[in-house]
Amino acid sequence: MMESVGVYGFCGCKAKNKMKCDSRWEIAASETAPTSAYSSPARSLGDTGITPLSPSHIVNDTDSSVSEQQAFLVVVAIDFGTTSSGYAYSFTKEPECIHVMRRWEGGDPGVSNQKTPTTILLTPERKFHSFGYAARDFYHDLDPNEAKQWLYLEKFKMKLHTTGDLTMDTDLTAANGKKVKALEIFAYALQYFKEQALKELSDQAGSEFENSDVRWVITVPAIWKQPAKQFMRQAAYQAGLVSPENSEQLIIALEPEAASIYCRKLRLHQMIELSSKAAVNGYSGSDTVGAGFTQAKEHVRRHRQSRTFLVENVIGEIWSELEEGDKYVVVDSGGGTVDLTVHQIRLPEGHLKELYKATGGPYGSLGVDYEFEKLLYKIFGEDFIEQFKIKRPAAWVDLMIAFESRKRAAAPDRTNPLNITLPFSFIDYYKKFRGHSVEHALRKSNVDFVKWSSQGMLRMSPDAMNALFKPTIDSIIEHLRDLFQKPEVSTVKFLFLVGGFAEAPLLQQAVQAAFGDQCRIIIPQDVGLTILKGAVLFGLDPTVIKVRRSPLTYGVGVLNRYVEGKHPPEKLLVKDGTRWCTDVFDKFISADQSVALGELVKRSYTPAKPSQLVIVINIYSSEHDNVSFITDPGVKKCGTLRLDLTGTSGTTVPARREIQTLMQFGDTEIKATAIDIATSKSVKVGIDFLNY
Repeated sequence: MMESVGVYGFCGCKAKNKMKCDSRWEIAASETAPTSAYSSPARSLGDTGITPLSPSHIVNDTDSSVSEQQAFLVVVAIDFGTTSSGYAYSFTKEPECIHVMRRWEGGDPGVSNQKTPTTILLTPERKFHSFGYAARDFYHDLDPNEAKQWLYLEKFKMKLHTTGDLTMDTDLTAANGKKVKALEIFAYALQYFKEQALKELSDQAGSEFENSDVRWVITVPAIWKQPAKQFMRQAAYQAGLVSPENSEQLIIALEPEAASIYCRKLRLHQMIELSSKAAVNGYSGSDTVGAGFTQAKEHVRRHRQSRTFLVENVIGEIWSELEEGDKYVVVDSGGGTVDLTVHQIRLPEGHLKELYKATGGPYGSLGVDYEFEKLLYKIFGEDFIEQFKIKRPAAWVDLMIAFESRKRAAAPDRTNPLNITLPFSFIDYYKKFRGHSVEHALRKSNVDFVKWSSQGMLRMSPDAMNALFKPTIDSIIEHLRDLFQKPEVSTVKFLFLVGGFAEAPLLQQAVQAAFGDQCRIIIPQDVGLTILKGAVLFGLDPTVIKVRRSPLTYGVGVLNRYVEGKHPPEKLLVKDGTRWCTDVFDKFISADQSVALGELVKRSYTPAKPSQLVIVINIYSSEHDNVSFITDPGVKKCGTLRLDLTGTSGTTVPARREIQTLMQFGDTEIKATAIDIATSKSVKVGIDFLNY
C-alpha cells in the first residue's frame, strides 16, 4: 500500500468564520508570506484534504481527445526580435510558398530592410503613434524640446529575459526616462503587426480578411523562462490577435526550433558550409568562409525584390544525410540572446526530438553595442553620455544607427579604418557640458585606436572594432564549448548557425575555428529570415516537434501520513486523530525530463472526508529536480484548481469518490484539469507564472 496523500482542499461547511468550523486544522497561519518562506498552505486553509485512490496510478499518454485542428486559411508568423522584427505568411493551400512582408518604409544604408527595427513611439498622451522605421524617423525629426514629451522605446524585448520577477505590471523605461507598462508596449507592437498583416492579406485576397481565418505564430527564445513566454501570450490576447477562449489559434514557437524546421528544407544552393570537413558544391571549406558567404549575400541582395520564397516539399540534401538518432546543434544568435538547442532526428517522418534542454544567455549583438557605449564612457565620461541620452535622445539614436552600419562592416580581414559620424548636437552639447572640444577629449583619453577625423567622425581601427565584438563572441564560444562537453551532445553531425548576428563574419570565423574539426558548420543564405520562415512551417504543421525537455519540475502540494524519523517535526499536523506531514511536493514531472507533445500525466485522488463540498488543488513549479516540500527555496505556486463537489443528490456517489487530476505537457503552454468522476464536473486552468 502507498502512503496516504492529501491535496489541500476547502471544507464545504457553511461556518462564516473558517477558524470556528469543526473541521479546522489544529494550527492556522497566513499564506501571504513570500515564496519559499511562507507558512504551510495546509495549515492556513482550514479545511480537509484529499487522499489518493489505492493504488495511485500515473498514466503517460498522448491526448487522444485533442479537438480536431481548426481549419485556418493562412499562417502568419511574427518574429518579434530584440533589434528587428517582421512577419511572414503562407496560405494553407499553398504551403510551399512563404511570403515575407511588404518592404518597409525607410531603411538604413548597408542594412537589409526585410525586417523593421523593434522601435515604438507613443504620443505625449501615451497613445500608440508608430512602429519601426516610421517611429524612429518621426522621433528623430521632432524638435528636441518636443521630443522629450514623446515616449520612444527600443530593444525593450530584453526586459523579459532580464527581469527575474516579471509580472503583468512590469515597467519599461522610455528614452525620456518615463515609465510605461511593458504589457501595453508589447500589445501595441503585436497589434501593429496584426493590422499590417491583415491589410496585406486583404489586399491580396481582394476582400476583407477575417482574423479568425489566421493561425498566428509568435517566436520567443528557447532560454526564456516560463513567465516571459506566458507574458507574450498575454500581450497577444490584449492585442486582439486571439482570445483566451480560442487560445489554440496562437502558437508560441521557440526560435531555434523554428530555425531547425526550416534548415530541414535547405537545398545545397540555399546554404554555405563553413567547415573544412567536406566540400559542398565544389567548394572546399576554406573557399567558402569568405567567397561563399559573399556570393550568398549577393544572391540574397539580387533576390530581395522577391518576397516569396519557395520551400520544396522535400527533405534537403544535407538533411537526407542524417540517419535515425543523428544529432545536430542549432545556434540561434540574435540581437539580444543566443539560444543553443540540440535536436535528434526521429525517422521515418523526420520528427524532431529536443535532446538537451535549451541553454544560452544574453550574448546577442547588443553586447557589441554595450561595448561601444563603454568605449564612449572611457573617452567622454559616463556622466556626459548618460546626460546626453536624456537631453538629446534623438541624437543618441542617430549615433547608434551610425554605429550599427559600421558594425556590419567589421570583418576578420579588414585593414582600412571604420568611420562613425558623430551627430552635430553631440559635438555641440559636449563643448557646452565640458567646456572643451570632442577632439580634445579624444587626445586626452589615451584610447589610441580611436582617432578624430576632421570631417566630424570617430575613426576606429579594425582592431578597435573587432575588440568590441570579442567579449560577446568569447561568451558564445565558451557556452558552446560547455555544451559540447555534455555526453548527450557528443557525436554532433551539424551545427546550424542562424539569426541576425550569424551574419557577422567575426562570429562565423570564431565558430569555424573552434568547432570546424568536430562537426560541419552550416549557415542558411537568408540567415536573418531563417526563424521567420521556420515559424511559418511550424504553424502549418505543429506536430513536427515531437519531444521537448521540461524546463521545470511540476507537482502539487499534498499531505502524506506522518512517518516518525522520516519527516521533519515542524511538518507534523494532527487532524481528527490522524498525523499528517504537510507541504509535501507530489511530483508530476521533473525538470529536464523528456515530454512528448500533448502528453498527459494523470493522478487519482479522493476527498479525505465524504462531506467535503469543495476541493482546491494547488500546483507548484521549481527549476530544481530534487524538491521535497512546497516550502523549499525556489518553489513557486503557478496554478489552482478549485472543484465544486456539490450537485450529487440523486446520484450514487461511491464511498471513495474519484477526483482525477491531469496535467498536459509538451507545448509551450501547460494545462491542468481536475475531473469529479461521479458527476463529470471538471475545471481547467492554464499554468500561470505571472499572477502568483
